[in-house]
Amino acid sequence: MNKVKILFFATLRTRAERSTMELELPNEISVADFKEILIAEIPALEASLHHTLLSVNKEYAFDEDIIPKDAEIALFPPVSGG
Repeated sequence: MNKVKILFFATLRTRAERSTMELELPNEISVADFKEILIAEIPALEASLHHTLLSVNKEYAFDEDIIPKDAEIALFPPVSGG
C-alpha cells in the first residue's frame, strides 16, 4: 500500500471539512483512480473533482499519471478572474 498526504485548498477545504488528510492507496494507482477513491471517502467533493487542479509532489498531474509512493497530493479548485 501507498500512504499519501492530501492537501485541500480554498472551497475544497470547506467541502472536505478539513485542510489535510492521509490516505492509503494501492500501489501504481492513477490520478483518475485516486479521484474515485477520494469521492468514496468524501462524497461532498464529487461535483468539484472533475474541474480540480491537482498536483503531485508540487508538479501538476493529469488523470493518466501514476501517483508515486509517499506522495503529497494538493487539490486546487478552478480559478477564474479577469
